[in-house]
Amino acid sequence: MEQNKAIALEARLRGCKNVITLGVRTNFSDYSKNEADLIRNAGKIYYPTTFYADLFDVMGKKTFPSYHTYKCVQDKIKQTALLTMLNIPHPKTRVFYGNRWKKNVPQEFSFPFIAKIPRGSAMGRGVYLIQNNDDFSQYCNLTGVGYLQEYLPSDRDIRIVVIGKKIVHSYWRIAAEGEFRSNVALGASISLDKVPRKALDLAIYTAKKCHWDDVGIDICVFNGQYMVLEANMKYGKEGFREAGIDYTELMESMIENGEI
Repeated sequence: MEQNKAIALEARLRGCKNVITLGVRTNFSDYSKNEADLIRNAGKIYYPTTFYADLFDVMGKKTFPSYHTYKCVQDKIKQTALLTMLNIPHPKTRVFYGNRWKKNVPQEFSFPFIAKIPRGSAMGRGVYLIQNNDDFSQYCNLTGVGYLQEYLPSDRDIRIVVIGKKIVHSYWRIAAEGEFRSNVALGASISLDKVPRKALDLAIYTAKKCHWDDVGIDICVFNGQYMVLEANMKYGKEGFREAGIDYTELMESMIENGEI
């Protein structure tokens, strides 16, 4: 029966038997009357998109992921500000605005350092290792806002996935030879070696403090210190497949048990 199923907009849960996925309509009026009624009457909407999450929050309707999670989707600037405000360990990062921001960089960073496209980038794309002035000039031509971060040399990091209020998976990502980024989309391999408790504790603490309830948190270890690199709200499922975890069955179960 339709009334016993969860209602989702985005396709993330399309394979779940206990979810009706309606799709995303640019104009709400494009939903049929039955679809619109399902949305209006649902106690919670799953994967509503950034656009509708804002509107459902205004209406007082619950969503999964949370409204707070959507506020930081693919926005490294907001993530850094929030992590810093909450005093969560994070590599030294500076955001630069204005026509003259490039002149301020030498006062803050020396080569090499990391430069990123601050909004809309994912899967390691839009992340650059700046080793000299030519690299920096090329980066400056790509963006009007500088997002620069200290370079912490390492061949791996840790991806920890938090769904609801618990960690559902964690694994190491080992960068491909000659690659400074440890994204699976860029050839990194997945290791299921045990993840240190300190990393797990930092991930669940970060998710709780930031009110993120569906997130892949990337953590690096440098000189014995654990630091949050960034949060990925549109994380891939490769780590689940590598570990033999059926993501669809996991989400069905968490919905059925009221965990999300």
